[in-house]
Amino acid sequence: MAYLVLAKRTAVASAVTNPSGTFEGTAMIEIRFSQQLFESIHADLSRPHAFAAERVGFIACASGKSDDGGLILLAESYLPVEDEHYVDNPKAGATMGPSAIRSALQFAYNRPVSMYHIHRHEHRGVPRFSGIDLRESRIFVPDFFKVQPHRSHGVIVLSHDSATGLCWNPGMPNPITIQKFVVVGRPTSTVRSYV
Repeated sequence: MAYLVLAKRTAVASAVTNPSGTFEGTAMIEIRFSQQLFESIHADLSRPHAFAAERVGFIACASGKSDDGGLILLAESYLPVEDEHYVDNPKAGATMGPSAIRSALQFAYNRPVSMYHIHRHEHRGVPRFSGIDLRESRIFVPDFFKVQPHRSHGVIVLSHDSATGLCWNPGMPNPITIQKFVVVGRPTSTVRSYV
């Protein structure tokens, strides 16, 4: 059985620094959250678990193109991984069992959405994906193309005040960096921007 393993540590040595291409040439990828959804994601990721050091979940997003041909993702729903879908693995911050992936795949199968796995590193500042995060996301993200083949899918890691994300587009073997995270509220704020 394959499990998603997320690193226990908050800092990493490796990060994607040269992703191949963008959505359309040099167009930007942006993800937008309502303030209420963004705060509820952080609240869920803050809950303790009986044995996992981290909480994880999935975000379902609608998608569209910006005027310049970029990709805009609108976070619509958050699906927390259920307590019983974690596997006790002291070598990792969180390990998901196959039921966690199946639940997210079933959700995506029934709706026209892009799916993004999300977790948080417990610090402030720009987070980085760990080597385990990158390795495991390359294993499970392609499964979402089996249920929604014409939509992007990916992974996001938050910190307490920033975010980093990777997006796989249909037919592209390598991920693209999500350049901008926007929380729409009063006031609207950019969580992290690469531009």
